[in-house]
Amino acid sequence: MPSKSRDQRIHDLDATLRVGKKGVDSVADELASQLEDSQFVKVKFLRAARGGTTSEELADELADHVGADVVQVRGHTAVFER
Repeated sequence: MPSKSRDQRIHDLDATLRVGKKGVDSVADELASQLEDSQFVKVKFLRAARGGTTSEELADELADHVGADVVQVRGHTAVFER
């Protein structure tokens, strides 16, 4: 059976982190830890975290914190890869 495409693996992921009103700083360590175990980590940005900013901006900020790349932002969910 052929392995799933990269896009399919990303699509099938469940969000394992949620960013709320405490912002990206509060989840940066956990994201870094999850990226040590998984190629991709999906993060959901809750309304409280977004405030006056976009999910794309939050994803970029979080990626900078942990030295990861933003693979995809769709709606209020981002996928990270290290």
